[in-house]
Amino acid sequence: MLNYILILTDITDKISQNNVQDGVITYFLNMAIKGGWLMIPIVLLSFIGVYIFFERYFAIKAVKKEDSTVIFNKIKEQVNIGNIKDAINIAKADGSFMGRMIGKGLTRIGHPEMEIKDAIETIGNIEIAKLEKGLPLLASIAGGAPMIGFLGTVCGMIQAFYDMAMAGSNVDITLLSSGIYQAMVTTVAGLIVGIIAYFAYNILVTDVEKVVHQTENKISDFLDLLNEIEN
Repeated sequence: MLNYILILTDITDKISQNNVQDGVITYFLNMAIKGGWLMIPIVLLSFIGVYIFFERYFAIKAVKKEDSTVIFNKIKEQVNIGNIKDAINIAKADGSFMGRMIGKGLTRIGHPEMEIKDAIETIGNIEIAKLEKGLPLLASIAGGAPMIGFLGTVCGMIQAFYDMAMAGSNVDITLLSSGIYQAMVTTVAGLIVGIIAYFAYNILVTDVEKVVHQTENKISDFLDLLNEIEN
C-alpha cells in the first residue's frame, strides 16, 4: 500500500512540474504576443545573435587551441639547414592560422625585412578579418534591439492615448491595456536582447585580441629567426 502511495505521489509531483513549466512557457508566449508585431524583429535578432556568438566562439576557440610551437620548430629546423622549399611545404601542409602566415613570409625570403613583415601582416589581417566575421552584425544587434524596443514603447503609448481619445468619458483601464503591454514588453525584450548581445560581442572581441597577440609574438619570433640566418 505504501508503495502505491509513493508511486502516486511521484506521478503527482511530475504532473505538477510539467504544469508549472507549461504555465511559464504559456506566460512568456502571451507576453510576447501582447508586445505586438515589433516583437517579431526582436525575436529574430535574438536568434541571429545566438547563432553568431556560438559559431564565432567555437571558430575562435579552434584557432586559440592550435599548437603553433610544433610547426614553428619544424620550419625553423628546415630554415636553419637552408631547406626553404621544404619549410614552405611544411607550412602549406599544416594549413593552420600560423602556418599560412609563416608560409607567406618564407616565400619572401631574400627580400627586405619590411617587405617580409608586410606580407605576413597582410595575411594576418585577412585571417583576423575571417575570425571577426559576424561581429559587426552582433554589435548592431546590441545597439539595435533596444532601439526597436523603445520604438515599441512609443507605438504602445500612442495606441494607449488613441484608445483614451476614442473612449471619451468612458475610459476603462482595459482599453489601455494593449497599448501599455506593448510599451512595456517590447522595451524589456529589446533591452534583454541588447544586453546579452553586448556582452557576447565583448567576449568575442576579447578572444580575437588574444589571437592577435599570439600572432604578433610568433611573427616576431619568425623575423628574429630570419635575422639570425642573415647574420
